[in-house]
Amino acid sequence: MKNVLSIQSHVVYGFAGNKSATFPMQLLGIDVWALNTVQFSNHTQYGKWTGMVIPQEQIREVISGLDDIEKLQQCDALLSGYLGSAEQVDQILYALQQIKKRNPNVLYLCDPVMPNAEKVCVVANGVREALIEKAIPVADIMTPNLSELRELSDFPINSFDDVLQAVRALLAKGVKKVLVKHLGKVGKINDPDTFEIIMATPQGIWHLSRPLYRFDFEPVGVGDLIAGTFLANLLNGKSDVEAFEAMNNEVTGVMKTTFDLNSYELQTIAARFEILNPSSNYKAEKIA
Repeated sequence: MKNVLSIQSHVVYGFAGNKSATFPMQLLGIDVWALNTVQFSNHTQYGKWTGMVIPQEQIREVISGLDDIEKLQQCDALLSGYLGSAEQVDQILYALQQIKKRNPNVLYLCDPVMPNAEKVCVVANGVREALIEKAIPVADIMTPNLSELRELSDFPINSFDDVLQAVRALLAKGVKKVLVKHLGKVGKINDPDTFEIIMATPQGIWHLSRPLYRFDFEPVGVGDLIAGTFLANLLNGKSDVEAFEAMNNEVTGVMKTTFDLNSYELQTIAARFEILNPSSNYKAEKIA
């Protein structure tokens, strides 16, 4: 069994952060060690929430505790997502350093959640800058959405060619795999009814399209679901392309179930059999 230390947000109600990623990864046979950066009543896109940011010191303390019982060497991957403070970036990198002392082959997937005014995604001051300065140089995998890719890039992204230029720039900085979620109006197909996603590695760039379900209110936590299931499939021994395709088919099942149930929150439990045995079979196309 593979083990993932997942450091991201927790919501009591709904599915975002660790609540979105943990159960699907467990269904795929991964033991998830969930460590929360915040504990909120609900995700921030409701416009109001209660809860607190977990003190940054707790990350270091938990890592030390895991090391004391000699478990860090069993950690196969570190996954980071929504952060409650810029200081938590340093603590995540500390965690990565300590795990690498025990397991040099550990993977680090950074899902760079950044402020997004359109989605009312509230992120603490300094997180964006800390991720750019400190996480990019050490991340094996990054899974930005289009807005986050713009934040990570030094140039505007207004076309599909711009997207390709941006992912190649991240690869040049040492990131080994980049997934860009939902290309929208700068997609290769640019069809309003199509969801487009790409994966870039040093071996090439792959594009995959699938139906885009039109919600009155877009569910939150889809990016967390994408990052978690992609990582789980990689740890289960699938190739990059196999993991990319499997993730997309699993996520498609969750999105269709959520849409059919007319839910604002992701229906990962109702869609559990779609995660275990997806009914869709979308394939990726190598484009570069």
